[in-house]
Amino acid sequence: MSQGYQIRDAAVVDYELWQPDGSSDRLRGPRPASLAAGSYIACVGAAQTFGCFVPTPWPQLLATRLGIPTLNLGIAGAGPALFRSAPWQPLLANARAVVLQVLSGRSADCSAFHSGGRERLTRRTDGRLLAADAAWQEVLQADLQGWHTPLLRGLRNRWLARCGRGHVRRLVQETRADWLEQYRQLLAGIAAPKLLLWWSRRAPRYRPGYHSVPALFGDYPQLVDERMVATLAAWCDAYVECVTARGSPQLLRDRATGAPTTVAPALAGTGEAADLRWTHNAYYPSPEMHADATEAVLGPLQRLLGGSSRAPG
Repeated sequence: MSQGYQIRDAAVVDYELWQPDGSSDRLRGPRPASLAAGSYIACVGAAQTFGCFVPTPWPQLLATRLGIPTLNLGIAGAGPALFRSAPWQPLLANARAVVLQVLSGRSADCSAFHSGGRERLTRRTDGRLLAADAAWQEVLQADLQGWHTPLLRGLRNRWLARCGRGHVRRLVQETRADWLEQYRQLLAGIAAPKLLLWWSRRAPRYRPGYHSVPALFGDYPQLVDERMVATLAAWCDAYVECVTARGSPQLLRDRATGAPTTVAPALAGTGEAADLRWTHNAYYPSPEMHADATEAVLGPLQRLLGGSSRAPG
């Protein structure tokens, strides 16, 4: 996916992509001069940490402020299970400290879907691969088959959202439980100090709705609520919240001329219409939001660097 981002965003930013040994994913640069044990801080996250459309993402800002190299492990659509796989374990084991973005709950497993730690889900019944939004849309709308009149369909949808859809609620519980278990196992294998970063436009507390996918998921990180975050934070050495939308939407500018420009999102291979053009980055964090995340992380991380860590039991 990072290659798709570079193709899509080439006019705006050069991501300096590089490929770690044993991985099919490419990471955002600059690559640390050394990956020797204790020589860098690992920053685990998704496309937000990768820094789409941002010339200097928060891991790089953090490296400048601390004077310590950082390794940007921001991978599109990542869930915690992804970082338990072989390519990432040595990189996390060698880190001096690890900062972990709270990742989306939609990149986790349940009895209906297998994620592999990524946002694209495999339906267990037939092996069909779907984006998470499309997969959960099918689950939500399964009980509306045969209701074609818009008014009646809408009324039934609202009634079911309030009084029914027990199967959807069970899948949400399963997904959240898997997300926490994957994080528990990931954190148990990291000996370095661990700082958990909540970085979103919303606070952790939210109430899911069962009438639409946006209402069910909430803003990023989707499906994650305050109870999940509290459990996760107890397994880390420090926890910080950064709730910000500063600078968003971000006007896209040509990196050579500074003039406003557009990008074709379809070039990333994420399914957008071929004729669609973006003039602004309205989804990913803006440069100002990256600056806010840096400020949130800096002090607590400085205090951790000389301290001890604890693993979840």
